[in-house]
Amino acid sequence: MSRREAAGAPLPPGVDEPVFAEPWQAEVFAMVVALHESGLFSWSEWAEALSAEVHRVDAATDGHDYYEHWLAALEKLLAKKGVAAPAAVDALAAAWQRAAHATPHGKPILLENDPAHGAELP
Repeated sequence: MSRREAAGAPLPPGVDEPVFAEPWQAEVFAMVVALHESGLFSWSEWAEALSAEVHRVDAATDGHDYYEHWLAALEKLLAKKGVAAPAAVDALAAAWQRAAHATPHGKPILLENDPAHGAELP
């Protein structure tokens, strides 16, 4: 059940389920739109990058991993454009995971909560 449904608000006519199954999916979608609008890449560059990910041999045939492909395509475009190297993205993701595990339930996850905070990211 979506937050909207839980709050008692029905979904708009013709909408059977939320577009995004998880908040991170909406976030990666918004990042792609914002980075395109900032001029980092064209829609044709994005379509090419996303298509390459969606058509990988290990892609799920039912499409349940669609937004994982969005994330992978975005990470590759960021590397290609020199914005974020894969090692830096991996290090930041690992720091976030450590911070998430170290954060008490119900509190916001902050990178400062990473027990290794202060260690240099690549």
